Amino acid sequence: MKEGDGARGAVADAGRRTTSRRELARHERFEQISPEVGELDTDAFEELLDEDPDAALALLADLNGATDERLRDLARRLAGRVVVEIARFGPVPRRGVGRLTRARASGAEGDIDLDPSLDAILLGRASRSRIDADDLVVSTWRRPSIAVCLLVDRSGSMHGERLAAAAVAAAAVVYRNGADCSVVAFAEDAVVVKAQHESRTAEEVVGDLLRLRGFGVTNVALAARVARQQLDRSTAGRRITVLLSDCRVTAGGDAVPDAAALAELVVIAPEDDAADARAFADAVGSRWTTLSGPSSVPTALAEVLRD
Repeated sequence: MKEGDGARGAVADAGRRTTSRRELARHERFEQISPEVGELDTDAFEELLDEDPDAALALLADLNGATDERLRDLARRLAGRVVVEIARFGPVPRRGVGRLTRARASGAEGDIDLDPSLDAILLGRASRSRIDADDLVVSTWRRPSIAVCLLVDRSGSMHGERLAAAAVAAAAVVYRNGADCSVVAFAEDAVVVKAQHESRTAEEVVGDLLRLRGFGVTNVALAARVARQQLDRSTAGRRITVLLSDCRVTAGGDAVPDAAALAELVVIAPEDDAADARAFADAVGSRWTTLSGPSSVPTALAEVLRD
């Protein structure tokens, strides 16, 4: 596992693997978005984003690894804004089943609980004085806090739409969970892009994740162990691991025991390559869903993180 300076070094190393204009030209609208070396037409990109958000996000993800340094820098600045906006405005997962608790009225909203508040009420009426909110008790619903570890498969297939989907998922998790989340990119090893309780913005995490090109084998067992280490740092009531992968295990042996040891695991797989993910989720007893493209990530997260 690489965390802290080791993770930053891994991101930097991955950033040295770049994509030529010839390779980028496989995207249908590339020549319109970047008509010349070092150019990025933001108006043309916004037009594509409106027409086909998945194609736009896939292209933007690949532009972040462009050999053309000027184009790469422009794409990275654009990606931070675009990816976070898409992550922010998707559906918000429900926060879990609440439980009824008692709290001081000075620090919570709810219905007055008469039994523990009766003495203060009677005393206030008798003395015709103002009742202090600290002396009143209310019944209120409290929902459990949630900690999330996002595991992103960065094996050989991670580019284009899959890389863009990983970036949107990371932005959504960081934006909605704040510091109590982690983002781990894994293949043969694991790179902790954001550690649990580490203070990093969604834009920073997206920037690092988009530097990681697809590489290596898929060690899901290692990823599950790293997720458990990260979530063990949290005191949240629910600790959820989100596995973004086709779950085609090619290293590390049987991943089911390590995955089953997690407090709560959910799986999100590409819609066109979900057979292994479905079998893996069924073996672990986890919820799972599929992605039709990067723009569907917020909806998929809302589905698997439901109560």
